[in-house]
Amino acid sequence: MSVLILALVAGAVTGLALGALGGGGSVLTVPALIYLLGFTPSAATTASLVIVTLTSVTALSAHAREGTVHWRAGALFAAAGLIPAALGGALSGRLPPAVLTGAFSLIAGLAAWRMLRPPAAGGAGAAPAGTGRITGTGAGLGAVTGVLGVGGGFLAVPALVNVVGLRMRAAVGTSLLVITANSFAALVARAGTAQSLDWAVVAPFAGAAVLGAWDGKRLAARVSGGTLQRIFAWALLAVAVLMLLDVVL
Repeated sequence: MSVLILALVAGAVTGLALGALGGGGSVLTVPALIYLLGFTPSAATTASLVIVTLTSVTALSAHAREGTVHWRAGALFAAAGLIPAALGGALSGRLPPAVLTGAFSLIAGLAAWRMLRPPAAGGAGAAPAGTGRITGTGAGLGAVTGVLGVGGGFLAVPALVNVVGLRMRAAVGTSLLVITANSFAALVARAGTAQSLDWAVVAPFAGAAVLGAWDGKRLAARVSGGTLQRIFAWALLAVAVLMLLDVVL
């Protein structure tokens, strides 16, 4: 299978996940760029930020029209994560590839475990936390975005459910605002490395992801929030195990 076709297929799957789940796109993007398209971990994390930023903007616009974006909570999360995302982006290029891959797998596994835990009574996540805890969580998400080159949605969704107290569908829409802001901030910090990317692969990947995001939003409207959460969690867990095995073996 040619590199172009692989990029288009991987991009479509990434967009579908991001549009439907409000996260998970970058979790799929980084492994696809490394294992299918031959990118180094450092280049893959930078390319992932380009792809996820463009795709999340598309998905955010669709969710905003449906009224599933909580702008105040999302803006607070995003603002707290901007500086950590930029600092993490600058640090990432200095880390060994094995460290990046191992950290990526552990973070994804942790997020999957949190999502697979039985929901709190009422199904709306934990009681809303105070501003300090929300900003602290947002800052942590921003740092993860910068270092690992991920949008942060796979952590933002459970954080918005468990810390802010949003229901799953609202957390999905709101996480896209956080993803967009954090990814862009981290990408700005890596602007110098973006010039060396293989744009013949990144561009079709991003284009297919943007188109897939529209289909993902339609899928989200037809599937229950609990089902989306389980799909999200098992996909994260599978990626985490595969990447951890690659580091260990």
